Amino acid sequence: MVAITETTSEEKAAATVSRRDLWLLAPGVIWMTLFLVLPILMMVYVSFWTQTTFKIEPTLTLKSWATFFSSETYLGALWTTIRIWLTVLVLTVLVGYPAALFVGLFVKNKTLSTVLLVLCVIPFWTSFLIRVLAWRPMLGKEGAINIILMKLGVVSQPIEVLLFSELSVIIGMTQIYCVFMVGPIAFMLGRIDPSIIEAAQDLGAGFWRIFRTIILPLSMPGVVVGAIFVSVMVLGEFATSAALSGRKVNLLGNIIVTQVGSLKWAFAAVAGVVLTVLMGAVVAALLRVVDLRKEL
Repeated sequence: MVAITETTSEEKAAATVSRRDLWLLAPGVIWMTLFLVLPILMMVYVSFWTQTTFKIEPTLTLKSWATFFSSETYLGALWTTIRIWLTVLVLTVLVGYPAALFVGLFVKNKTLSTVLLVLCVIPFWTSFLIRVLAWRPMLGKEGAINIILMKLGVVSQPIEVLLFSELSVIIGMTQIYCVFMVGPIAFMLGRIDPSIIEAAQDLGAGFWRIFRTIILPLSMPGVVVGAIFVSVMVLGEFATSAALSGRKVNLLGNIIVTQVGSLKWAFAAVAGVVLTVLMGAVVAALLRVVDLRKEL
């Protein structure tokens, strides 16, 4: 009789906890449904509408999808987006990892490391557009970089490819989004127990072996988180490309902005769905590299 009573009490307690968990989850689920799931479903639905030159009708058709995947402009924008994303991702890792390694591991003073991280964030105190446009006088034919290179004798005439080209877009994006790679990596490096590195040194391991077997594996969750941040923002970019390439470089984001401005919502929705699927695939692939729920 006592065992039956205890079992009943445990079941009631479990039911109470379950109901409480549902109530705690409800606000987040409602928010995600209203502002993420429903907009995506609406975008998918609109992508099948019939788009004509002057109007759009809610008659379902595959014409907009066929136009997207048969158009060199749209496919070119897709491949350009992927190419620039991969380039910027690699560059942010190459530039951001050493900076994070210095701040998160080599700087022993926590106050100083915090100050250095804050210095990395200072550019975000200004407008995004100002930070993008600030690269124009730096990269122009008579800009600071060309002047310095000519004075040093590295080049005899200005390098024109620095501005209004794909290179200028890559440079601008790398500088703007590098901090999103530095932060997560520095956080993970700061969590490494110094005694582990000291033990490896006592056993005769050199820096590169310690880095390969201890530092890099333990910092991989930070690299993955930074890669997700950078990937999502670069794939959805349009302002940097428009400002630094002189509209010579078209990304999917630029296609969407142009189509919305022309009231061609079906074409814009198709590009939006393709971009969303691309982002989802990239994030899913990155999450397979490291189990963030376990590591963080």
